[in-house]
Amino acid sequence: MDYKPVLIFVLFIVPMWSSKMFRCYNDQELQAAADRKLRTHYLRPTEAPRTTARSSSYSCPLELYKTPLSDEQRDRSLSPWRFVTHIKEDHFPSTYVGAQCLCSGCIQLKDNKMIEDYDYNSVPIIQNRVFLKKELCDDKKTYRLRPVNVEVAVGCTCVRPQSS
Repeated sequence: MDYKPVLIFVLFIVPMWSSKMFRCYNDQELQAAADRKLRTHYLRPTEAPRTTARSSSYSCPLELYKTPLSDEQRDRSLSPWRFVTHIKEDHFPSTYVGAQCLCSGCIQLKDNKMIEDYDYNSVPIIQNRVFLKKELCDDKKTYRLRPVNVEVAVGCTCVRPQSS
């Protein structure tokens, strides 16, 4: 068998292909390159609203259940949450919205009264999302974009506690 074509492919084509994949960009090219890669290579989830109708309080909002039902799932859940903006300066996109659980337990009706029941736990629902991390190239002047997975909370749910 003649290995010459395979050797030519490995020596010339593969380095050109891989260098194109992780090429370096100057500051002016970086944002456009990140937008293009995110748009064409990675599925972007629908983004949660960047503002929240709820106060900045971290307490479990039992008062929500005394008012008429909201259209928002996060307000009707037995494990309500709010959205918080996170910033990662060396990532593209550099800001994203994640969910933060407002209760430790879960909201339950006991004796005709809404209480936070600690027999259950509120836990975040995690989704892996691809971000592009900005890394300095060998020349110390330009940057490459490396895909990284980031765990993002997208909501909260009510679960039974883990038993040992």
